This record gives sequence, C-alpha cells and structure tokens, in this order.
Amino acid sequence: MRLLAEGHTDDAIGKRLGVSPRTARRIATDLMERLGARSRFEAGVRAVRQGWLPHRP
Repeated sequence: MRLLAEGHTDDAIGKRLGVSPRTARRIATDLMERLGARSRFEAGVRAVRQGWLPHRP
C-alpha cells in the first residue's frame, strides 16, 4: 500500500516486491477494492484515513 500511495508504477512496485508487473497490478486492484477507492490517489487517502498508513504532514 505504501508503494501505491507513493505513486510508484506497477513495474516499480513489482520490482520492489519481486513479482511481475501484472501481479503488482492485481495486488493494487485488490487493495483499491478493499478500500472502496476508484483511483490510486483515492486509495492512498482512504488508507491513511483507515489507519493502514501513517499520516505524513
């Protein structure tokens, strides 16, 4: 979630996690669905609000 919220691409997330970009996209989609978000940005906002990520001023 942190990588997604930081704006990394599926390719970059996949490399960091050691998975394919397609798998990274599936993970991101699953997280967005869990949060009820329609965009990656919205997912980041919702993740902070729900305590999944720390708030950074």
